[in-house]
Amino acid sequence: MRITYISATIAFGAVASAQSPSSPQPSVAFTPPGPNDVRGPCPILNALANHGYLPHSGKAIDQNTTVNALAAALNIDPSFGVTLFQDALSTNPQANATTYDLDDLSRHNVAEHDGSLSRQDAFFGNQAVFNQSVFNQTTSFYTGDTITIQMAANARASRLMTSNLTNPNFTLSDRGSSSSLTETAIYVTNLGNKQAATVPKSWVEYLFQNERLPYELGFKKQAEPYTADDLNTAIAQVQAAQHFPESPGVGL
Repeated sequence: MRITYISATIAFGAVASAQSPSSPQPSVAFTPPGPNDVRGPCPILNALANHGYLPHSGKAIDQNTTVNALAAALNIDPSFGVTLFQDALSTNPQANATTYDLDDLSRHNVAEHDGSLSRQDAFFGNQAVFNQSVFNQTTSFYTGDTITIQMAANARASRLMTSNLTNPNFTLSDRGSSSSLTETAIYVTNLGNKQAATVPKSWVEYLFQNERLPYELGFKKQAEPYTADDLNTAIAQVQAAQHFPESPGVGL
């Protein structure tokens, strides 16, 4: 099964062998969002806007801007960047749209889904903003300084199962399941070492909690372009490590 959905919880980290041998790339100026800026449920896209890779307003983001931002910040292969843009664009409810706003990604049960790693379910309130209690559950499964695929898969499974058990309106569509898998796979293997499938815990926590790239902790983008094949390999690893059917809302 091959899945290339962007999601509400992209994040990342690294081990030196997966990164450029040069010193960490310079920090790109970080500015928190202002009162007229919009953000959504995706920490990485929010971070790219906060650093100015995407428009700081979070509005009217087109294909070229998205592809260039993903390449500049994360070395995501441009052809894969087009796929990710198209997925983000599909959250814009306007017909024939050519741009999206970051808060379009908050539309429930489109790309956004129940069982987020860092957001509460829409049933309980605003699903776009970071929720420390939810993230605490996620990080409780990070049992070492380096996050492995197994730790990440355990955290994902716990969040989905908790949502299923506590949210009377819990749903997880096929697309939502794909998004959830993508979120977990990409924060480990794009932020981190795609060969070893590991990422420093401190980088992931910094990204999610601050919506800021962890340059100060040593983060640098991948040395080689990150492709759709890289993502699909990581998704297969997450699926192999999980301990429930792919659609956990069924039969639980």
